[in-house]
Amino acid sequence: MKTLKDDLGFQERAFQKKKSSESIFKKTFSKTFFNLNIFKIKKKAIQEDPLGEESLRGESLRGESLNREPLNREPLHREILHREPMNRELLRKEPLLGESLNKKTFEEPFQPFNEERLLKNNFEQTRFYRKNEKSHRKNQKRPEKSFFSTFLKWAFGFVFLCMAGILTFLTLLYLHINHGLPKINNLTDYRPPTITNVFSDDGTKIGEFYKERRIVMPLSDMPPDLINAFIAAEDSRFREHVGIDLIGIIRAFIKNMRAGSIVQGGSTITQQVTKSFLLTPERTYKRKIKEAILAYRIDKTFSKEEILFLYLNQIYLGHAAYGVEAAAENYFGKPAKDLSLAECSMLAGLPQAPSRYSPFKNPELARQRQIYVLNRMLEENYISKDQMNQAMSVNLDIKPRKNWFSETVPWYTEYVRRYVIEKYGEDMIYNQGINIYTAVNIEFQKIAEKAVLNGLAAIDKRHGYGGPLKNISSLGIDSFSRKIAASIPNGGILEKNKVYKGVIIDLEVDKDISRVKVRVGNISGIIDISDMPWAMQQIESTDNAQAESSSEAQFSKDSSQTALKIGDVFMVKALREIEDTKESKKRNENADKQNKKNTEQNEIELEKESGEGKKSENKKSVKQKTKNAQNMVWEFSLELEPQVEGSLISIEAETGHVKAMVGGRNYQRSQFNRAVQSKRQPGSAFKPIIYAAALDKGYTTSSIIIDSPIAFKDGSNKIWKPQNYKEAFYGPTRLREALVKSRNVVTVKIVQDIGVDYVIEYARKLGITSPIEKNLSIALGSCGLPLVELVKAYTVFSNLGYLVEPVFITKIVGRDNQIVEEAYSKKEKVIDMSTAYIMTNMMESVVQSGTATKAKELGRPAAGKTGTTNDIHDALFVGYTPRYTTGVWVGFDKDKSLGSGESGAKSALPIWLEYMKGALEGKSVMSFNVPEGVVFHNVNPATGFLSDGEYGEVISECFKEDTLPTRSFVPTSEESDEPVTETEDLFKSDI
Repeated sequence: MKTLKDDLGFQERAFQKKKSSESIFKKTFSKTFFNLNIFKIKKKAIQEDPLGEESLRGESLRGESLNREPLNREPLHREILHREPMNRELLRKEPLLGESLNKKTFEEPFQPFNEERLLKNNFEQTRFYRKNEKSHRKNQKRPEKSFFSTFLKWAFGFVFLCMAGILTFLTLLYLHINHGLPKINNLTDYRPPTITNVFSDDGTKIGEFYKERRIVMPLSDMPPDLINAFIAAEDSRFREHVGIDLIGIIRAFIKNMRAGSIVQGGSTITQQVTKSFLLTPERTYKRKIKEAILAYRIDKTFSKEEILFLYLNQIYLGHAAYGVEAAAENYFGKPAKDLSLAECSMLAGLPQAPSRYSPFKNPELARQRQIYVLNRMLEENYISKDQMNQAMSVNLDIKPRKNWFSETVPWYTEYVRRYVIEKYGEDMIYNQGINIYTAVNIEFQKIAEKAVLNGLAAIDKRHGYGGPLKNISSLGIDSFSRKIAASIPNGGILEKNKVYKGVIIDLEVDKDISRVKVRVGNISGIIDISDMPWAMQQIESTDNAQAESSSEAQFSKDSSQTALKIGDVFMVKALREIEDTKESKKRNENADKQNKKNTEQNEIELEKESGEGKKSENKKSVKQKTKNAQNMVWEFSLELEPQVEGSLISIEAETGHVKAMVGGRNYQRSQFNRAVQSKRQPGSAFKPIIYAAALDKGYTTSSIIIDSPIAFKDGSNKIWKPQNYKEAFYGPTRLREALVKSRNVVTVKIVQDIGVDYVIEYARKLGITSPIEKNLSIALGSCGLPLVELVKAYTVFSNLGYLVEPVFITKIVGRDNQIVEEAYSKKEKVIDMSTAYIMTNMMESVVQSGTATKAKELGRPAAGKTGTTNDIHDALFVGYTPRYTTGVWVGFDKDKSLGSGESGAKSALPIWLEYMKGALEGKSVMSFNVPEGVVFHNVNPATGFLSDGEYGEVISECFKEDTLPTRSFVPTSEESDEPVTETEDLFKSDI
């Protein structure tokens, strides 16, 4: 246990530490200092009078314990005062035992000194003092502070807290956003979606496929004016800022406020690159923060030139054009490197709103935007004043955007698109920018499309005017015309070569004038009857007994009175404006009055819209237009709504290259490709496959088959009686003659003899893959086949027995110039060469003396076969020369007859002939090669025996060497259980 001396020593040391602050000590006279003096006195008293130690042992320094144990302190006080008289005043001001001492305390009896209790009380009093000292300091009245200083203190604290909160929020927001930011190193390998180009056989571009029409162009190939125009218009401080331009944002805000609209954006080029490559186009604050962060990173990672390269190749410039190269082709029909300053400034004005400032849609707005760009270039010292004025004075030649897909060879390019997607996927064709080289010949394609349209138009005209859309009474013509006028844009003004609804208001038929007066809205016009005899009522001649002939239409001038009537409504095409005659003006006086009334009404409305300043000028213009309208009328042509369709496909025999393909009448109206997608019955065009199978089964060209009635029962006990075209039978018929004259009954008997399964197997060897039903009706071409398969089978004959797959695509080159696919002419021998040639020879006879004699107009060796299905639903002709094999189909998409008199020879063959004439023009005449193993001999046409001409007529026939006829050859065949020999009531059914 610590002694009293040790405790007093501790207190003294504590006092010595504060001795350096003597001036403060003298002023305050703290309780601690006073008590320490008391300790000194006690210590000194004990040293001088050891006997007094016992009395001091019971003396405590603090009143807290004395209050609990009252003591008589008078002797102690007297001793203190006796030994230290100077402490009297001190003791008076500061009681020895603190505020708790009172008079009563001093009167308490003296207790004997207890050293242990004194030491204990000493520590307790020390703690009590410290506690009361803190309370005393708190209770001391602090000096008052001014309101201003208090306000500043709180304001500073509030600002500090706000800044700390904002900084914390921004830090947390950055960490949150940064967690999901894309990596900018993806921009290092720039491989954006680019155009897939399609080329013809001579390398001419014929099509494009893309979702974003983009052509990547090096920055070094771009003209400086183009680069500077975009920088001046979009980000003038591009080369100074760090991806984000606060000065530019403020400047754009001020300019937009002055203009009252958005004339300048605040986003930098780097930010636009960020948005285009790495972010979605959504307009949110979170996306803008991401954009700013990424723009800063991109600016620190990439050079300004690299950023410009990305921007100018990625930016959208309207009409599906991405990047300056594609836009230059779109608007000016030239590469970007050849653009002038005026053209560069026009392109640089597009990014803000490509649709709004499109030179196609809004040339005036595009012009205003161009002027803005030129002024910005002048302000940034990219051009001089003279250069700006010169560029402003240039009238730009804005070319309509070429639709590569639909304007050149749409059927072909669509087939290519489907093929690539099916084999390689959509990403390959829409994003990878591959180059596809095809076998199509552009000139052949144009000839084919024209031939198909001409042939179908001829069919339309042969079957005449199909009748009006409707007929309205004379009282309803005005009301009907007003409705039509309201539906015509531009105030009812007609456009050349546009089709409108018109109504007949007069028929002018006499020896001088022969025309129909029509009214389209408020415009009157005429249709010359002499230009449309096909639209008049027809008188058909039906006395033609030939297998594939048709009637000739005869027309009467007066028949127009029954074909067309006043009030008939139909479609007319506006051809041109012509000056009207006095006679027609008199007959059309009522219509002219109505036109004048409407023109005056238009004049009033125009003046209201134009304002007072332009009223006189507009009035003069309207009067001039009214005067011109009174002297001019429109010449119209009657337009039908044709429904008949056609298709054509032409294959180069030796290589298999498809040189032309037409899938229908109008690609814009229907994209269904009838050359490859439609499965129609080939009719008699299927017979060459059967006859080739017969030759390989032992038949010869002079084999005799009896053309006589025959009947069969099907599974449901229905009787099928095949018949020829005119329900006639011709008795003994040679094989060649049966094919040339397209004898149905003979063909059925051949199939019955060689077997249906054998015919189907033979068709498969020739490239027919479509399903074929196993019945005798295949002899009449009842199976459904795409035209391309039928033409492929015919190429085996022209190739002397070799099958070559049709080739549409010759080569596909990938984005990095690697060969993705390349076609080679793969020939496979599927039938004997002699069989193939004999079939060609037989089909040459079809052209020379059979159902395809019109093909002789080609003037060179040709072979082929017509085909007409039951009820004339389909008409075909497949023919070939040594170079090209071409097939044509004509029919309706719906199950409908082409009409009386139509056939393969009448409907399809003229289209084939027109195409082949154009395709072979200027090419040398070639003959079909005769292979080894084929010999020619004279035979008697009646018996098929070899003959030297001594006994009767002889003809030359070709044979395989080992099949020369030495006697009459009549193949035996098993008749049905119930043969029918009657010649009446013969029909074809269930075909």
